[in-house]
Amino acid sequence: MEDLAGRVGVQLTARPDGPSSPARHHWFEDVADHLGEAYLRYSFTKGTTQEVAFLVSTLGLSPGSLVADVGCGPGRHTLGLAERGITTIGVDISERFVRLGASAAGPRALFVRGDACRLPLRSAADAVISVCQGGFGLLGLDGADGTALAEMTSALRPGGGLVCTAFSAYFQVRYLEESDTFDVDAGVNHERTSVRSPHGVDMTADLWTTCFTPRELRLMAAAAGLEVDHIWGGTPGAYSPRAPTLDDPELILVAHRPG
Repeated sequence: MEDLAGRVGVQLTARPDGPSSPARHHWFEDVADHLGEAYLRYSFTKGTTQEVAFLVSTLGLSPGSLVADVGCGPGRHTLGLAERGITTIGVDISERFVRLGASAAGPRALFVRGDACRLPLRSAADAVISVCQGGFGLLGLDGADGTALAEMTSALRPGGGLVCTAFSAYFQVRYLEESDTFDVDAGVNHERTSVRSPHGVDMTADLWTTCFTPRELRLMAAAAGLEVDHIWGGTPGAYSPRAPTLDDPELILVAHRPG
């Protein structure tokens, strides 16, 4: 970690208010531990090439850019950007996913176990991404999503850009499944589902996904110190610059840190 950070002139340090590597506490870690590399079998992970191209174009990235991938999972976007010569730091709460990403990392990719609400990077990244729910949509009921967005802003250099995807509240309510419970007051959907390990072992898991509206994302971005450039509708593997509709499962926040 120190070698790559030194080459790009970035210092990754423990936060002054505590360690940058969090204690195990988030419900998602148990799911990630069970899934492991089987996570990459899910259909929503199959659009990596298109999504990486969209991120490069939208954020104006080029070889030598520095990107923080918050909630990187096993690192499919981190690794995809690194293959294009873009130095990318993947941060995830799951130690299992961080190990998987690191096992495939080349000289332009770095994986760090960390909390989206306590990022170990300050005013250094040319861009921050948090896509396919990343470290943003799984944070739950206590306002942590706003804290995470503020942390992503702080990780950006002045003028740096952000792309963050969020699950659409409109879509979730419109296509609510019988097995789901949607908390209208909190905007959080609870799903009880089965996840399968790489060896085919099923585990019943509870998933909580925070859902948003475009207006809410604009207000949160402003509170975090971002200027919003666009809010687009999105479907994994088919990201494009277009107005959101009721049939888009995701919303794409495109913003930048003034400077």
